[in-house]
Amino acid sequence: MVKAVVGANWGDEGKGKITDMLAENADIIVRFQGGANAGHTIVNEYGKFALHTLPSGVFYGHTTSIIGNGVALNIPVLFKEVKSITEKGVPAPKLLVSDRAQIVMPYHILFDQYEEERLGGKSFGSTKSGIAPFYSDKYAKIGIQVSDLFDEELLRDKLEKVCALKNVTLEHLYHKPLLQPGELLSTLREYREMVEPYVCDVSLYLHRALKEGKTILLEGQLGTLKDTDHGIYPMVTSSSTLAAYGAIGAGIPPYEIKQIVTVCKAYSSAVGAGAFVSEIFGEEADELRRRGGDGGEYGATTGRPRRMGWFDCVASKYGCRLQGTTDVAFTVLDVLGYLDEIPVCVGYEIDGEITTDFPVTCKLEKAKPILKTLPGWKSDIRGIKKYGDLPENCRKYIEFIEEQIEYPITMVSNGPGREDIIYRESSLK
Repeated sequence: MVKAVVGANWGDEGKGKITDMLAENADIIVRFQGGANAGHTIVNEYGKFALHTLPSGVFYGHTTSIIGNGVALNIPVLFKEVKSITEKGVPAPKLLVSDRAQIVMPYHILFDQYEEERLGGKSFGSTKSGIAPFYSDKYAKIGIQVSDLFDEELLRDKLEKVCALKNVTLEHLYHKPLLQPGELLSTLREYREMVEPYVCDVSLYLHRALKEGKTILLEGQLGTLKDTDHGIYPMVTSSSTLAAYGAIGAGIPPYEIKQIVTVCKAYSSAVGAGAFVSEIFGEEADELRRRGGDGGEYGATTGRPRRMGWFDCVASKYGCRLQGTTDVAFTVLDVLGYLDEIPVCVGYEIDGEITTDFPVTCKLEKAKPILKTLPGWKSDIRGIKKYGDLPENCRKYIEFIEEQIEYPITMVSNGPGREDIIYRESSLK
């Protein structure tokens, strides 16, 4: 059976925790898109971790962690991450890397930095991890696959052609030092030594695992609103963040995905630029940011303060619909316990008309939030294990959100640890 864990919104929803939790009963966890720009925070018996490339189920000894073909693979970052967790007592992971995954090259990171520098105040808020240049090269068919590392003649030829192209831009647009094919070849030889023991035909491996009845988790990065096609374009990431892409990015048939757990925060947050209708500012935002997450709302990759907002029912309903949601995991609910009243965005006003349907970006930029205020519960809900034991106003908040987004909330997270979870029955299932 295949389950996907994906985000409904702008990312930062708590996918890492939910994946880590579900991995207890899984055999294989696959990262299927994105790259080291991901920041999945995990809190468990080993400590607190921010994972950027490794799947979030890596802390269980019985699981196999896979880097799928859809991932932007930064090889040194991956193995630095492996070292960082093993140094804290985590057993060395069973790791496989797809032979069809493509490699983030040093020049991808440079080009990401140079372009953000060139754009200045009009930049995209990139994590500068090389993701956009990487995917640009992938679809321009000048990327380098892991399998290419083992054919040096092919590799040398590819590097010479790529450098000829890239150096024109470096010289005439960015006015930066030129690339040297020989230096890059030496770097890739080092990458080959690092990754060689882990390279695998992942699609074939997963095919056999499915035949054996194994449970596979697909772990997504970011959320629906950052999807290249269906998100707040152009302020999006450069790969598909949807569960449907999990089949492509892992190399499995789409009909194998039986459960899609879509993660929603009990409030909203975002890193990077782009439309954010329910955003709040000033002291109100600072207070929520300080109390939020599992140590404040700051990007796990960038460290940047996240933009804050109230729960957006319009965006979340859209996000769940595009994901094909079977179950909603509702996270960081415990954070809201300090509020007397909790605003919720239930609609948008655009050019004098009210809608509950998420629009295209040009209309989204004009949208104003329609807020409904719900009573708070003014108590700490951490440690509660049963849904019926939550304060009445807390349950009403969950049930109101569920009614608005029209997808079943079956998991409620009330703390950062993997044990801080409440399962509930939903009338929508």
